[in-house]
Amino acid sequence: MVDFENTEIAFRQKNKNQLRKAYWLFRMLASPTLVKVGSFFTRTAIKTRLPVSWALKPTVFNHFCGGEAIDACDPVIQKLGEANVQTILDYSAEGKESDADFDYTREQIIATIDKAKGEPNIPYAVFKPTGVARFALLEKVQEGDSLTQAEQLEFGRVRERFHTICEHAVKQGVPVMIDSEESWIQTVVDELVEELMFRYNEKEPLVFNTLQMYRHDRLEYLKDFTKRARQNGVYSAFKLVRGAYMEKERARAAKHGYPSPIYPDKPGTDQAYNDAVSFCLDNIKDVAVCVGTHNELSCERAVEKIAAIGIEADHPHVSFAQLLGMSDHISYNLAAAGYNVCKYVPYGPVKTVIPYLIRRAEENTSVAGQTGRELFLLRKELKRRKK
Repeated sequence: MVDFENTEIAFRQKNKNQLRKAYWLFRMLASPTLVKVGSFFTRTAIKTRLPVSWALKPTVFNHFCGGEAIDACDPVIQKLGEANVQTILDYSAEGKESDADFDYTREQIIATIDKAKGEPNIPYAVFKPTGVARFALLEKVQEGDSLTQAEQLEFGRVRERFHTICEHAVKQGVPVMIDSEESWIQTVVDELVEELMFRYNEKEPLVFNTLQMYRHDRLEYLKDFTKRARQNGVYSAFKLVRGAYMEKERARAAKHGYPSPIYPDKPGTDQAYNDAVSFCLDNIKDVAVCVGTHNELSCERAVEKIAAIGIEADHPHVSFAQLLGMSDHISYNLAAAGYNVCKYVPYGPVKTVIPYLIRRAEENTSVAGQTGRELFLLRKELKRRKK
């Protein structure tokens, strides 16, 4: 068993000032009103081109991000590596609309792949589909609407970006994870990713899809794809997360009058998540899984399952992942016990990653118990150091 309450290991790399700073940051995130007001003013400042970097960089940005450029993340990569925690560099551009922006993001992702090839502390690359594709276009494709000639060409460029990134990753021997999106564009994303998985996962798991397990159809999808992959002689590879768009999913379903695609309660999501992890581990010979969660119980059950089936803690097909600045008690204690552990390390100019930072703040506020758990452990470690 891994002791996730061992705060000495969890916060070993933080001095008292850094602990206090983290504590007050999570105190702010614990206030829904403060987060809502702060998000509103930040979005307004962006639209009106008011300077906000001076306020965000030393606080939220420095806590949740690695730097404004790839090389600026080097100190974070090195520090995490000293604790046997690896890094996934994530160029966190969201909400872009132009081909120029999408092409720039593609080049950033390719640069992270090149960085990973020469850096043992970076085991994966990652990209978000809407970082290289226009949301409205993906939505139109999924709905089956007729595309104009210009849109057909645009979607061709989207597919080309996906293939260019994954082809480069395969050449460099770097596995690449493709993040999930809202359900009303996820089907077309799945189709793009499946095409890549069938092409590139023949010899080893190099292309990973991401499943949001709060969707009640994802466990069946996982099992179905694994069956199809096995029939075609390729590896399945998945990052499993609970889900990031709960309020949006429910609101859209209600607005358009269709059944919500997500479980009505947390126990349903938890059960599906743990069942998905168990399924992947039971099929570990030709399935690779990244257990992407901040849930201690899910990590405990994964650790128990790994022991039960008798595979090594650092099996190459199994990893755990959390976000930089969150759940250090999970990441560092798992790493100390010998498991493969990664931190997602977002980077980019402050203004570029503001949508990501706002989403992080809002998720911390909406996930019951998340911020409270962070505060409890930070208080515990500060108290321990006073002895």
